[in-house]
Amino acid sequence: MPGADPDGAGAWVLLTYRLPREPSTARVGVWRKLKRLGVAQLADGVVALPADARTREQLEWLADEVVENGGAATVWDARPGGRHAERELAEAMSEARAAEYRAVADQARSAGLDEGARQNTVRRLRGELRKIGRRDYFPPPERAEARRAVDELAASGEHEEATR
Repeated sequence: MPGADPDGAGAWVLLTYRLPREPSTARVGVWRKLKRLGVAQLADGVVALPADARTREQLEWLADEVVENGGAATVWDARPGGRHAERELAEAMSEARAAEYRAVADQARSAGLDEGARQNTVRRLRGELRKIGRRDYFPPPERAEARRAVDELAASGEHEEATR
């Protein structure tokens, strides 16, 4: 991992935040954005991402949003206490993405649709793969499987067209 220290733990960026309970729209909005980023939830109000310029900037924007909504937020640079702690974080993040990829693959495999619906499904699933990919910091094997399933769905429509 970039920026690894001698014991092998890499650099992470953390966001600690606290928002007022009411109105709840700010809390829900921040939570949805954190979910889209694919953060690791370390504790209530504490999330982490592998550190790079993009993840730092995204968490800084969210910290600003929290403050604008009457809360408190701080962005931190951090390193896990060692390889084991970092491995646990990475595995949890990877498994969350793996579940998302499995869902995409299942949808692609179960799509028995007419040509127009198939094309829309392929387009939607490819968009979903792009979204997942933006929060996929530790790619699991399921990523390739999901891409393959979507490609096979797309190819099945092309095959049907060619045989007509």
